[in-house]
Amino acid sequence: MDLRAPLTNYPKTLSSIILWRRRPDAGAARRRPESSINNCASRRLSRSIASPPRASSVHDHHHHHHRSLQRPTALGRDSVVARSSAVVAPPTPPPTLLPEMPSPTIRRLDVASPVPADIDIANSVEPLPIADIAAELGLRPEHYDLYGKYKAKVLLSVLDELKAQQDGYYVVVGGITPTPLGEGKSTTTVGLCQALGAFLDKKVVTCLRQPSQGPTFGIKGGAAGGGYSQVIPMDEFNLHLTGDIHAITAANNLLAAAIDTRIFHENSQSDKGLFNRLCPANKEGKRHFADVMLRRLIKMGISKTDPNELTPDEIRRFARLDIDPESITWRRVMDVNDRFLRKITIGQGPEEKGMLRETGFDISVASEIMAVLALTTSLADMRERLGRMVIGNSKSGEPITADDLGVGGALTVLMKDAIHPTLMQTLEGTPVLVHAGPFANIAHGNSSIVADKIALKLVGKGGFVVTEAGFGADIGTEKFMDIKCRYSGLVPQCAIIVATIRALKMHGGGPEVVAGKPLDHAYVSENVALVEAGCVNLAKHISNTRSYGVNVVVAINKFASDTEAEMNAVRNAAMAAGAFDAVVCTHHAHGGKGAVELGLAVQRACESQAEPLKFLYPMESSIKEKIESIAKFYGASGVEYSEQAEKQIEMYTKQGFSNLPICMAKTQYSFSHVPSMKGAPTGFVLPIRDVRASIGAGFIYPLVGTMSTMPGLPTRPCFYEIDVDTATGKVMGLS
Repeated sequence: MDLRAPLTNYPKTLSSIILWRRRPDAGAARRRPESSINNCASRRLSRSIASPPRASSVHDHHHHHHRSLQRPTALGRDSVVARSSAVVAPPTPPPTLLPEMPSPTIRRLDVASPVPADIDIANSVEPLPIADIAAELGLRPEHYDLYGKYKAKVLLSVLDELKAQQDGYYVVVGGITPTPLGEGKSTTTVGLCQALGAFLDKKVVTCLRQPSQGPTFGIKGGAAGGGYSQVIPMDEFNLHLTGDIHAITAANNLLAAAIDTRIFHENSQSDKGLFNRLCPANKEGKRHFADVMLRRLIKMGISKTDPNELTPDEIRRFARLDIDPESITWRRVMDVNDRFLRKITIGQGPEEKGMLRETGFDISVASEIMAVLALTTSLADMRERLGRMVIGNSKSGEPITADDLGVGGALTVLMKDAIHPTLMQTLEGTPVLVHAGPFANIAHGNSSIVADKIALKLVGKGGFVVTEAGFGADIGTEKFMDIKCRYSGLVPQCAIIVATIRALKMHGGGPEVVAGKPLDHAYVSENVALVEAGCVNLAKHISNTRSYGVNVVVAINKFASDTEAEMNAVRNAAMAAGAFDAVVCTHHAHGGKGAVELGLAVQRACESQAEPLKFLYPMESSIKEKIESIAKFYGASGVEYSEQAEKQIEMYTKQGFSNLPICMAKTQYSFSHVPSMKGAPTGFVLPIRDVRASIGAGFIYPLVGTMSTMPGLPTRPCFYEIDVDTATGKVMGLS
């Protein structure tokens, strides 16, 4: 986008924060008398107005002398409230240590027009050592493990230390129903946080999902943001990061191997032989149950702990899971798009004795283990969730779990490091926690609960945590509220809905938008009537999101071809639909500076939030009642269940799983099940073709229409552009 910089129509004191660079001798904080604390920020600002700093470049920040501030940790956030009070002065806090100047990790960007490629922008900025970002956030070295210079795993033990700390404001970013090009939710999330942290002097943490290599090398590209609102290092963010997805892949496939191995051994051994191998005698001739086996015995209602005491019937029941191969829902995974692995036949080797079975691969982020990672609240909770994942049923209809297979503990070992969120930074030096990356159709499409909880404690009272929900608000935000917030107990104060003129024109009846093809003329020339017609989609998302009891702010991502009249039409429609505010943003072209007005609107929305969080349905409702509540939320007049769906609902209800929330798996391109139905369709009947369960993660997911869990590659995938500069080692071509 080639856009003019936004006007600085916010207070001049904020402009001085934007421009300030710390002096080399300003690193040490000093104790001030109580009477001076309230005025420290204004005196600091008045000094900066009197003597403007030199211009600086994103390329020279690492030459600046940097000293560690002796500032309060997150354990005493109230003591630094004056630092975040450039807009409104806070009540007088007790005497404390205060930083002399704004954060030393904040850097200024020299923006270019037209905006360079994302990877070129990312490569032009030398990241700060992640230890500096951690220190500025209030983390001590014992709170994190370094993964190279620019990444660190934040340990969950921080939560225990900060449990008495008051949470900051909680903001979720959703969007209108998108075009295949995406409307910039990740970019908006990052840009907003850069505005809050680098320009409005707020303590802020961005919480994002880890991107899958499938889209990165496929058609969509990476998910680090874009333009001058990105997470860096961008190549590390989009590729291996700290190995969490690889750990999920390994754990998922270990469980898959355990399933088929167990079927093989049960089919080739007697009850006694199977039991003897499961509980072999040691050198002294004694047998014992592994700890995980005791879980199965308890599930079976057997209180015996000595293998020698089991009766023949108990031995048979214990040793034989009797898995029904037709009921197995667990598939293997890999983190690339490979359409030819959607359906495969296994067991073709001669050693497998003809035990053939049809199965397939999903993409790694669609694994239930990824959903478990995102929804867990502790290591102990993750162990329980992994152990109770259901892989299928026995021939008598009993659910078979990972713990029945004896593998729950091993899965946890593979995932023990992945449970810790990864700390990174934005282009402008604000902190980011990257964690989990659930498939936003099949799973709930949100980053992790533990990352959000850690972030809310670290920013403390008056700070902000901004997290992104996948796809449109009908999928991502609904699942954020009804699934993630139920399990976390966290309450958001503000929900952002990202909109673009091009997407609204599409919903108003504009031509089809196809990734990889030039936009039709209708999308790059003024057409207010088309925008106004498409605002029905925005209005529906606003009313749906407001029903949860949160304030809604609309972020209008401006492109160069968008006109003032078109943006005014969106503002008017948003306010008429009940939005708290609607703001035009240029953070892609200008970084945090282009989202300052959005930051101020979000701050006002959070400060004025008073309603309690309202869920769409009560947990005690039946599976069908919950499905029908969500269908009505979309605009459907009714629900139609296939014979298979009816059968699964009956089975899950009988097995005791009807008290779980619903995670609807449907297209992201329409409120309905038909991608071509744009705007805000009503009166359609929502077809449920199947119903499946992620018992370990903790939700039931109905399949609406045809959903692929293993994407394919296009004719010209993104990997054509990706290479490495062999002279510098820099990655090229990522987007």
